[in-house]
Amino acid sequence: MSSTSQSGEVPARSKRADALRNQQTLLAAAAAVFVDSGVDAPIRAIAARAGVGVGTIYRHFPTRADLVVAVYRHQVEACAEAGPNLLASADSPLAALRQWVDLFVDFLVTKHGLANALQSDSSGFEALHAYFLDRLVPACAQLLDAAVDAGEIGPGTHAYELMRAIGNLCIGHDSDSRYDPRRMIELLLQGLQRPQSS
Repeated sequence: MSSTSQSGEVPARSKRADALRNQQTLLAAAAAVFVDSGVDAPIRAIAARAGVGVGTIYRHFPTRADLVVAVYRHQVEACAEAGPNLLASADSPLAALRQWVDLFVDFLVTKHGLANALQSDSSGFEALHAYFLDRLVPACAQLLDAAVDAGEIGPGTHAYELMRAIGNLCIGHDSDSRYDPRRMIELLLQGLQRPQSS
């Protein structure tokens, strides 16, 4: 059965799916540019990465704050959905946790400029922070529980504490090129690991 009607028009559902897919592509491109260059990166750089015109971005996101919030939500969802996928595909729960933490750090780098982009809307920022916790704490907890069950880490580490520690280790990355938060986060994750018996 064809996806076009007799008049040659694509059904509304297909158009909506295409529009959603295009928006997801645009948000992924914006997230990548934000990770590389910060949330103040030129809109034209995002448009070039997404393969669209600048007008397309402004049509979907009239202000930079709209775009930053959409990228934030997109990354939260990607991070939340990655947890179960990584558990299913990684060599071990600890390997899945490490890969998830890497995604989480990318998200935190993007999130850095969010407060500045939303400085006039503190209630909006608080709502996003609550959304962030509601979606990501359970994802992290699932990975931690799996690593505990596999005997790779000891029990007692709470997802919120780990995420908070990782967030704190990311502070200062923008202002000091000598500081590599990923190296410090790796030391933190090594500290969670149970010694392997020989």
